[in-house]
Amino acid sequence: MIDLAQQPTGQPTAPPAGVDTEGLADFLRQFFAPLFLVIVSVVALFFLFTREITRFVQFIILAIAIGVIFYVPNIIEVTAKAIAGALGITGG
Repeated sequence: MIDLAQQPTGQPTAPPAGVDTEGLADFLRQFFAPLFLVIVSVVALFFLFTREITRFVQFIILAIAIGVIFYVPNIIEVTAKAIAGALGITGG
């Protein structure tokens, strides 16, 4: 026998209207991070084996810059706020 007193009395809630993208950036970062590291490693080894040291150094500097932006996405905001603070610019 079903006890009607324990049944929920409110209206059922509707599912969320949009696509749930919470955690999407973390998922993409975890997916592409190993791929990024493999590509950087292969290209760096190519430059080393062909003895193109100048291109190797340029590539490593670029790869580090892209990696920092990729692994620490809020670095741009923090850096911009630090530069603005150093220049004496106050924002709202």
